[in-house]
Amino acid sequence: MQRIPTLEPMVPAGAEPRMRLRFLALIERNFALIKRYIGWEVVFVFYNIVNALCIAFIGVTQGKGHVLYLVIGALIWGFLSLLFHELAEQVQWERWEGTIEYSFMAPMHRLTYLLGNCFYAVVYGVLRSALLLGVLVLFLGLSLKGANIAGALVVLVVSGLSFIGLGLIAAILPVLSTEKGAQASHIFQAVILLISGVYYEVDVLPAWIRSLSVASPATYTLRAIRAALLEGASFKELAPTILLLAGIGIVLIPVGFAVFSLAERWAKRTGKLKRSG
Repeated sequence: MQRIPTLEPMVPAGAEPRMRLRFLALIERNFALIKRYIGWEVVFVFYNIVNALCIAFIGVTQGKGHVLYLVIGALIWGFLSLLFHELAEQVQWERWEGTIEYSFMAPMHRLTYLLGNCFYAVVYGVLRSALLLGVLVLFLGLSLKGANIAGALVVLVVSGLSFIGLGLIAAILPVLSTEKGAQASHIFQAVILLISGVYYEVDVLPAWIRSLSVASPATYTLRAIRAALLEGASFKELAPTILLLAGIGIVLIPVGFAVFSLAERWAKRTGKLKRSG
């Protein structure tokens, strides 16, 4: 099969503003898709609220002290799941629509394309998590008196950087497989759910699994947000974890981009970008 040449972006001097505009245009496009399919978004948000309520009611049976602990786990899990879903879904959607080859040959740096979709997912995830927390607090009558809500939001935003790196790695699956690639990204989510202490402390895990929790950024995110909301930890107390999450993101984003680039080159070489590939 003859290899289809790619168009390298020609970036003349002074073109940086246009690159920023492309980055913002991707975010705007994705929010426009939310408005277009607002009915489905309402369904998904409603499902997340009901799912979090079910988990919270499990905490009610164990005592009021466990409710907010489980609610925080549900919020972080919803945020993480959204990032993985959106990144994989964007690639799979374009494959099904037959536009992915055009997107990948467009005069736009691949990093601009990927990070535009990634930052949209982070912004949307933070907004949806804040909405979900507000609804749960009102519905369950939870008290956030003394909680450092601003600190929790900062931790959530910074942790998005590390989750972006993982999401870029998971996004190679729909590149490699048209039909079930996006669904296969749930493998990453399942592993993180198991080892990160989303609904329980990692201390209850077997020793060989517990050692893996150190490598999961979700472990540190959960600890920091629980400290901010349950114990009112200050920004000074949260700073080491925030810096750690930022460092993990700085490492994982280039790694994720490199892995995605390798998968893209393989897909082009083998003709896998085509829907029938």
